[in-house]
Amino acid sequence: MEYKKFLESKRHTLGEFGFEPNYYPEIAFDFQKHIIQKAVKKGRMAVFADTGLGKTLIQLSIAKNIINHTNKKVLILTPLAVAFQFILEAEKLGIDDIEYSKDGKHTKKIVICNYERLHYFDSNDFIGVILDESSILKNFDGKIKSQVTAFVKKIPYRYLSTATPSPNDFIELGTSSEALGYMGYMDMLGKFFKNNNNSIDPKHAGEKWYLKPHAENDFFAWVNQWALMVKMPSDLGFSNNRYNLPELIVNRHIVKNNNDIIINNQMQLFNIEAKSFHEVRHEQKQTEPKRCEKAVELAKNKTSVYWCNTNNESSILKNLDKEAVEIIGSQSIEKKEEILYAFANGDIKRLITKAKMTGMGLNWQHCNHSVFFPTWSYEQYYQAIRRFWRFGQKNDVTIDMVISDGQTRVLQTLQQKTKKAIELHENLTKNVNQSFTNKVKEFNKEIIKPNFL
Repeated sequence: MEYKKFLESKRHTLGEFGFEPNYYPEIAFDFQKHIIQKAVKKGRMAVFADTGLGKTLIQLSIAKNIINHTNKKVLILTPLAVAFQFILEAEKLGIDDIEYSKDGKHTKKIVICNYERLHYFDSNDFIGVILDESSILKNFDGKIKSQVTAFVKKIPYRYLSTATPSPNDFIELGTSSEALGYMGYMDMLGKFFKNNNNSIDPKHAGEKWYLKPHAENDFFAWVNQWALMVKMPSDLGFSNNRYNLPELIVNRHIVKNNNDIIINNQMQLFNIEAKSFHEVRHEQKQTEPKRCEKAVELAKNKTSVYWCNTNNESSILKNLDKEAVEIIGSQSIEKKEEILYAFANGDIKRLITKAKMTGMGLNWQHCNHSVFFPTWSYEQYYQAIRRFWRFGQKNDVTIDMVISDGQTRVLQTLQQKTKKAIELHENLTKNVNQSFTNKVKEFNKEIIKPNFL
């Protein structure tokens, strides 16, 4: 029996780990109060609410509930330069027991820090942890993901929050479930998914996995036991009256590549559409100057953000647009924060950055124009445009996408991934009220031992 109890303690289970809510902000909307109530009662939950739906308010309210209930500290992890938005939101809510720590030292009950500074903190100091923009967990072998999961696994109250949970890949949800202490990543793959190798070897995880057709409803019902996905208040049965987005205008500007195309060391007679990843990269490199010239032309005299992909593109843009300020990976965290604060406050007119560095969590409703160099990543595209096109934006938003004539396959891929993201949302909201029971077959047969034992 002792060994059986030991095995039970190791099992990832669904359940209620929270308590009855004790705090709701007066300024919270009805659907936000609903999310706060459900999350606090659950104790460990993912809140996948779209941009502009008040995730910052929701996360601070959850933290305040935990503090009132336990009188212990809560840590909120954020992407770069997002911490100040939590401090400003806390002021609106009348929460003053909050601070932003850059070195691991803290005296307040709610502590904000960046993912990059997590190594300064001790998990034993906190009763609750909230991960803002938790899509960072998608990097299965990533350094930050390993640090985060190791940090949170012993903390009683855990919450994840992002606008784009696995927008083009259901499997990312497994890392979220595991971080919350529910079904493990590999357990989820074995239960709901199949791959062409008929194997669940971790080395092949994420390669050609697909949902078992008979398990689709159960999979989405299972996700809804520990997660809440909301794109509009109506997804939860509330009114959308206050949440009307302005128009999103997406323009595609195609730059002609007049250079010779070389594939497998063979010069091509005609410039054809780039197909493989290598060909697309070659096409991008050849058209860097022309695409950057077009980008600067489109952003002239506007408050805008250039979303580029390479250091060379960033340098060319900086040389062409003397008023623009550049964010690069080699800069210190403090320098990057200083530039991002300045742009958010309107002190910088145009910003040059990369979606993988600053594409998450920032609110830039003061800006309604951007130039985007597309890649294969739907998440980077979605998060980048939602810095501007979000609830609270008062003007129509224009996104100018600049590509070369051979990069049309990249746009086709983004369209396919957009379709998958819509499918994920529809399936989750459709199965929101379904229940899921994790059935485990118990071994109850007599063990027949060999005669020599």
